[in-house]
Amino acid sequence: MEGSWFHKERFLLFLALSLLLQGRGSTFIINCSGFGQHGGYPTVLDSVFERKAFRPVTNFSIPTLVNISFTMSAILDVDEHLQLLSSFLWLEMVWDNPFIRWNPEECEGITKISVATKNLWLPDIFIVEFMNVDKTPKGLTAYVSNEGRIRYKKPMKVTSICNLDIFYFPFDQQNCTLTFSSFLYTVENMLLGMEKEVWEIADTSRDIVQTHGEWELLGINKATPKMSVGTSLYDQIMFYVAIRRRPRLYIINLLVPSGFLVAIDALSFYLPAESGNRAPFKITLLLGYNVFLLMMNELLPTNGTPLISVYFALCLSLMVVSLLETIFITYLLHLATSQPPPMPQWLHSLILYCTSPTKCCPTALQKRNKTMGLPPAHLPGVKEPVELVGKMPGSRETELNGCPGSTKAQQEDETQKQHLVDLWVQFSHMMDTLLFRLYLLFMTTSVVTVIVLWNT
Repeated sequence: MEGSWFHKERFLLFLALSLLLQGRGSTFIINCSGFGQHGGYPTVLDSVFERKAFRPVTNFSIPTLVNISFTMSAILDVDEHLQLLSSFLWLEMVWDNPFIRWNPEECEGITKISVATKNLWLPDIFIVEFMNVDKTPKGLTAYVSNEGRIRYKKPMKVTSICNLDIFYFPFDQQNCTLTFSSFLYTVENMLLGMEKEVWEIADTSRDIVQTHGEWELLGINKATPKMSVGTSLYDQIMFYVAIRRRPRLYIINLLVPSGFLVAIDALSFYLPAESGNRAPFKITLLLGYNVFLLMMNELLPTNGTPLISVYFALCLSLMVVSLLETIFITYLLHLATSQPPPMPQWLHSLILYCTSPTKCCPTALQKRNKTMGLPPAHLPGVKEPVELVGKMPGSRETELNGCPGSTKAQQEDETQKQHLVDLWVQFSHMMDTLLFRLYLLFMTTSVVTVIVLWNT
């Protein structure tokens, strides 16, 4: 037993020394006579299998060329929080083994055989961005041609790190990298090449992608930088994988409902402020919008500040501002109809200037009043000043008592008060119109800005 182990050790040592000596290695010609009748004999490739611990070259000063390509058949998941891309690849590696040769004419025309990968030397190609344990199934086989070319394909579920930029969510595009390199062999021992052109890899991947979920593959590009680790230089191929999110789900579930709620909030300005229904309606809309944001929060990214979050915050702010504007107008109307304060002269002049029928740009309220044949002080939906202030109960009694002087003075006071009420009510409606137009201007500018940023 010890003698056989000693002889085996001597054989491996002799094999290693023979491979290290330049020009001493030679190709191995397989004798496969009778191959088609009896199949391949198990011992035919034993001498090749015994060399699997060494890089298959006849001269160790010549690097082994390994051509690689892959096919991305699925984009499984993109984790924005952990910055990870999960995909499924079919990795293909091709290299030459000069110790495997046979004559197809002597082997019944056989030009290719399959060999278990555990019996062959395999390149230690790995993905630099790989962030998980390699779960490649065991017991795979490789195809070996009669000229010694080995073609090895293996499936891989790749969880790779990717620098994700979610600012333009849900209209974002991501560029992730997959860098293939050798773990042990430097450029003196191994070089990497392309088995297929990069456009072939991209077209094939797009054609066979089996998932029609959230992401779609846009294209694949490559670069061939060298990786320096200390004094060692490693060859590598870097693939840039461009993917794009399908935004339809988020448009239907997020943007469209939010736009409807903001539009309804803007239309609620046409409700008469005197009726008292505008403020409760706006409060209901504001509560509904908050419930909508809480329900749809699961669809938003959990890290960073995407543009859609700014859009939602902007819509919420607009609804709050519109509610504050309604409260302010309601307060002005209440003040005007209950205890109207003296109006400053500059404000009185401003109202007369803005309501002058000779102005080139009269307000919509004036146009409507003019069409209806109403005086400028008459406002549709507003009670008559007499009704707003209330009739003076002592007027009628004074007339009955025969005091025309007192009655005339009271009537003048009542007329002045009614005129003051008219001015304050008119000012309230002017402020309502002005703030509504400012609201529309700010909302339009904000929405257009967000859309332009999304398009860029």
